[in-house]
Amino acid sequence: MIQDIQPHRFHVEYTPQEPEESDVVLIYMRDRILAKYKEGRIEYPLVSDIMSVFPEIGKKAKFLFRIDDQDYYELRKPEIEEFSDWSYQATTVLREASPMWKAFAGITGYQIHTWYNDTKFCGRCGTKMRAQGVERAMECPACGKVTYPTISPAVIVGITNGNRLLLTRYAAGHSKLKNYALVAGYVEVGEVLEETVRREVMEEVGLKVKNIRYYKSQPWAFTGTILVGFFCDVDGDDTIHLDELELSEGQWFEREDIPENKLNISLTSEMIQFFKSNPGNEFQ
Repeated sequence: MIQDIQPHRFHVEYTPQEPEESDVVLIYMRDRILAKYKEGRIEYPLVSDIMSVFPEIGKKAKFLFRIDDQDYYELRKPEIEEFSDWSYQATTVLREASPMWKAFAGITGYQIHTWYNDTKFCGRCGTKMRAQGVERAMECPACGKVTYPTISPAVIVGITNGNRLLLTRYAAGHSKLKNYALVAGYVEVGEVLEETVRREVMEEVGLKVKNIRYYKSQPWAFTGTILVGFFCDVDGDDTIHLDELELSEGQWFEREDIPENKLNISLTSEMIQFFKSNPGNEFQ
């Protein structure tokens, strides 16, 4: 999955310091990222690259995180125009860009950058917020409210029926993604994760499920989400009743007929392929 960047190591600890010329700067303009992107490979500018068009980058850059021994920074403003071979690419290319560890860096930085931009004003009193400086948080100078990055929990559900797995496709008005997926949904207030599984399955495909078991989790920076994967078995009638507002298709697939997915960056893709490659149901 996209966060599996070994042998590289991601350090999320907040340890800001003045950037060096060899550090990476992730620069975003709305939903685009400044990069060199050619034949599927992505590269980000260094502080030294940005200095040629914005000499104040050393003072304006904001710390994001570290990968291995290299620090990553962002520039919240002013916005930098394209220059030389550097151009803005849609952040969606990070779903397919290589090497994958650089794609992970780009989209993780985007999640943090977006949170800062969305937290400019206090949600309690409306005063302009300021960065604390000692941790990744925004503080209101008027009422003292401290706000930390928002991470939304969601479940991914692999519904099994013997040798079959239920695959879905999103409705065009709900998502631009066209690949097969699993039932998924956000956790509501007051729910435990297993209750979310039952509710989302019933809402989206009209099925009762049992034997709910945890598989794996994944940070999914594309939507600011922590995904939690579960497998479960259909309980009783396996007739699908589709929620057509969210889904365009829901179908039982025999294990051997499940389509291959070459992009194994997501928890959904891994769970689908995991079921396909485990005919003995070893995950149970």
